[in-house]
Amino acid sequence: MNQFRTWYYAQPSVLRALLAINIVAYLAWQILRLFDPIEGFVWNHLALNPGLPGILLQPWQLITYNFLHLSSGLPGLIHIGFNMLWLYWIGKEYEEMHGAERMFALYMIGGVGGGLLTVILYNLLPGIGLFAGVVHGASASVVGLLLAIGILYPYKKIRLFILGTWKLLYIVIAFLVIDFLLALTGGSSSISAHWGGALGGFLFARAERTGVDVTSWAQMFVGGRKRRSKKKKKTWVDRLEDWLTGGGEPAASADAEAGSSRASRGKRQAAEEEVDRILDKISEQGYDALSEEEKRILHEASQGP
Repeated sequence: MNQFRTWYYAQPSVLRALLAINIVAYLAWQILRLFDPIEGFVWNHLALNPGLPGILLQPWQLITYNFLHLSSGLPGLIHIGFNMLWLYWIGKEYEEMHGAERMFALYMIGGVGGGLLTVILYNLLPGIGLFAGVVHGASASVVGLLLAIGILYPYKKIRLFILGTWKLLYIVIAFLVIDFLLALTGGSSSISAHWGGALGGFLFARAERTGVDVTSWAQMFVGGRKRRSKKKKKTWVDRLEDWLTGGGEPAASADAEAGSSRASRGKRQAAEEEVDRILDKISEQGYDALSEEEKRILHEASQGP
């Protein structure tokens, strides 16, 4: 028990919370589903019922469904098992690199994206069985997380049992294609949620690459601090401002201060370059490939100034 507690509290905070909420909800459901009123309430008000106008009156379902795994028996165990394993394998490294705020935002964006696409397709194409039924599970968030990381780190690879080592992005694309084909043959997975989660992950990655902040809202839930971005090159406006604020000919003390400032900037730039090198190493080899010194440097950089 002590070993489990040590392992559990060694995990990043948001990953730890997401795992706990999903697993506790699953275990509680195994007991609560034995009581008909409670079972009906969960299926009707907490899982995602995409029909209109019901979803408009209970919009919280777009969030709550993403923490519920309601299938019984072995299928239910496999459902939550694979979701939580992938969340742990990929989410741990991502949160350690980018912080709690981004991890939580990405999880929720994937989940809500999966829910929204399900609602849209269910009501636009009501006669197609692919999009019918009540939706539950964290698959949309997990697929969104995997696709976003696959796009942001295109060289990241995962070793699959028997199948060898593949790029994460290829694995996600293959899953989406196979999921679609299985759905055509009558599979029970929620293809709309999976593809909606993937769309959420894609948009998140695009926003990250273009510098659009889509994570600041998450700070009110998880706190934390974003990893500092790479140092931006100075424009001619910045250089002009530096020249203007220097003013006239510097005195001797000002020379010393300027020298100290240049040295400080040099150290800061060197530190940022070292962090960038470490992040590149993580994207290629994984977090576990870092030395203790590299982990220390990355941890200190993540704390901000």
